[in-house]
Amino acid sequence: MTIALEAASQGGVETGGTWCTCVLGTGPDDIVAEHRFRTVGPTETVERIGEFFDSYERPRAIGVGAFGPIDLDTQSTNWGVLGKTPKPGWAGADLGPALSRRVGAPVVLETDVNAAALGECRWGAGRGLANVCYLTVGTGIGVGIVANGALLHGVPHPEAGHMRIPHDWLRDPFGGACPSHGDCWEGLASGQALLERWRNNPAELPDDHPAWALEAEYLSLGITNVIYTASPHRVIVGGGVVTRDGLLQRVRGRVAELLAGYPGSEVLANGLDDYIVGVALAGRAGALGAMALAASSVV
Repeated sequence: MTIALEAASQGGVETGGTWCTCVLGTGPDDIVAEHRFRTVGPTETVERIGEFFDSYERPRAIGVGAFGPIDLDTQSTNWGVLGKTPKPGWAGADLGPALSRRVGAPVVLETDVNAAALGECRWGAGRGLANVCYLTVGTGIGVGIVANGALLHGVPHPEAGHMRIPHDWLRDPFGGACPSHGDCWEGLASGQALLERWRNNPAELPDDHPAWALEAEYLSLGITNVIYTASPHRVIVGGGVVTRDGLLQRVRGRVAELLAGYPGSEVLANGLDDYIVGVALAGRAGALGAMALAASSVV
């Protein structure tokens, strides 16, 4: 049996490095269906996404927020193909065209963090703001940027998780977890870095473990760079690592110290509790943002 959809309903998919989330609807308060499963190999993942949509009347478009790097240039012969990614089996995977063929609908691609940034701007913690940075700290680190109301792209797209930040080798002799850069921001502060450095699941480390003071320092250094580079109206922080009690508050305090009152903005000078904030849409931000992408692509 095929279930008919409202004309405005669109499909949204987030293919994260760990989880894949599929939704149908028009917004967070109007979800027709939702499904979440662990991200497996590319062929099986595309098939499982297709199976989700099989039970419903085909949406006019499907938005996809994908982990990267991925070619987003619609004029490129490699559109929708993943580049060098540490996710086993995914480097060179044909995601965009394969999913479009499987579902039988146009696919609009974006990075997972940009899709989440769009979702939070449309319905969440960035609502009403023109310039927002969305930071996710999970298995890796990603930054999505909305600038003047539009998602920021580049060559191929921003990868702020791989920026270089100061590394105090005496305090932290760990060489980094990034397979490409070693001790970049992701290599030092991602969930994978925590796991490899301390040889323990981060969720099992106690609150007074030295891991969290070091993590707060690295996150603060990177966020300070993002603030100075992108000048957002708000920084929204999500991902499993930052759910640790007290971590975000510690980051706010250290970022304030690093900014040292410069450049004197009232927004930054009046405390950072309303400036560096948690997510409002939790694990749905990426899929909801992808759904918004699909809706905007339909004329």
